[in-house]
Amino acid sequence: MPDAPNPGPSFGDLGTEEAIREEAENLQNAEKEPEHLSEQGRPTPGGPPDRTATPNPKIQVQDVSFWYGAKQVLKDITMDVPPNQVTAFIGPSGCGKSTLLRCLNRMNELIPESRLTGHILIDGQDIYEGADPVMVRRRIGMVFQKPNPFPKSIYQNVAWGAKINGFKGNMDEHVEHCLRQAALWDEVKDRLKEQAYSLSGGQQQRLCIARTLAVKPDVVLMDEPASALDPIATAKLEETILDLKKVYTIIIVTHNMQQASRISDETAFFYLGELVELNKTVELFTRPKNPRTEDYITGRFG
Repeated sequence: MPDAPNPGPSFGDLGTEEAIREEAENLQNAEKEPEHLSEQGRPTPGGPPDRTATPNPKIQVQDVSFWYGAKQVLKDITMDVPPNQVTAFIGPSGCGKSTLLRCLNRMNELIPESRLTGHILIDGQDIYEGADPVMVRRRIGMVFQKPNPFPKSIYQNVAWGAKINGFKGNMDEHVEHCLRQAALWDEVKDRLKEQAYSLSGGQQQRLCIARTLAVKPDVVLMDEPASALDPIATAKLEETILDLKKVYTIIIVTHNMQQASRISDETAFFYLGELVELNKTVELFTRPKNPRTEDYITGRFG
């Protein structure tokens, strides 16, 4: 089988390595426990996270631990992610949720002296054992916190990734299809030759989603995709995510618990590198099983 073509920057943020290094520094500098909590508000030990097996999961995370150098930032994470749903990762800064997200498409391999143990399976296939990382990143797309369109036209932003991956169909139809999936076509159909930087921030983020979809992934990872957007653009992005889950499995990292409650089907709460609780979103926010989850969602820490 011939080597897969190099995906270039369409499979990641132009500032990906810098972003990952910043995350690593945040995790290394994170306090072991919030100092400002009262005894009443202090996270208390609880039972293990709810790990009820998911029938035919799209993603299986099995006893995954991760280190940046000597600093362990993920501790024995085990969870299943169902297909065609939105799963939200929540937790305070430095809890490891973005690190786990990047483990799901092997982006943390860009950090020297990083190490992962355990297994991550997509449709039953281990993405770390004998898998080509280029193909992994093609199958598992990523949308980052800040919109990062290429300095190209709107059309070329979408077409470029498909072209270098050997797309042989009608490119005009493919670009239109991806822009429609990202709920952007009606806004840009008469502007396809304009530079992507001419779009608003919310439009640029949806263009980045269309660019990710152009290489036909199975899973779309989103790392705080609405954090830099205004409320109107955020609402449009959330509508897009809800529509996309009909076709894709979506995992989103968010600090906005209201957003998690609006768009996700399941929510995972992380704290100090541990998966504290995973449950249906309605259950987790209304009847959390772990005291630490309740303390976080009620604002006692975080």
